[in-house]
Amino acid sequence: MKKVKTILLAAVTMLVASCGMPNATGTTGSPGNVLGDVLSGVLQGGTIGNVITSVIGAQKVSQQDLYGSWSYTGPGCAFTSEQLLAKAGGEVVAGQIKTKMLPYYQQMGISNQNTTITFSQDGTYSASFRGVPMNGKWTYDAATSKVTLSGLLLNINCYAKRNVNGIGLLFEGKKLLSVLQTMAAMSGNQNIQAIGDISKSYDGVRLGFDFGK
Repeated sequence: MKKVKTILLAAVTMLVASCGMPNATGTTGSPGNVLGDVLSGVLQGGTIGNVITSVIGAQKVSQQDLYGSWSYTGPGCAFTSEQLLAKAGGEVVAGQIKTKMLPYYQQMGISNQNTTITFSQDGTYSASFRGVPMNGKWTYDAATSKVTLSGLLLNINCYAKRNVNGIGLLFEGKKLLSVLQTMAAMSGNQNIQAIGDISKSYDGVRLGFDFGK
């Protein structure tokens, strides 16, 4: 892992020194400030794995991979294609987006104790999002990585992504807001609006939750 970090940090340094990196609004920040932000994000626990798996479908997830009980480990982020990831500014950007999302999730009280999901082999699921219980049926399309969750409180699609230490369940911007609004039971929550603004700042980004066992 130390060797991976060394190589990654060297690559980031060369990238920022040569051309800077776009920020969330699409403009290019000063190399010094961007480098500090990037290195800080990369050195935080879990970011290395996010950098490696930044595109939905890059590593296929089978239905069997989803079986079992999962607990929240942090915000999730990935792009729908390598082209859109490159347009956003490169793989490190996915880690930066997650770093931006983390304080909003924390302020909402999302934790590994109250945000979990269990995929059963009989096609049913049970979940708790910020302590709000949900259950119903689920299906999975391995070709598109799409998970369909059907239940009384929420009927929604998300996308499964393989992480180094688990999986990510990622949503289109509006769908994630629906989930968060269900959690908060109030559409005007400032944290929800801030996450919505993040999703609007990038083309083809999917945001959500990372889970581990």
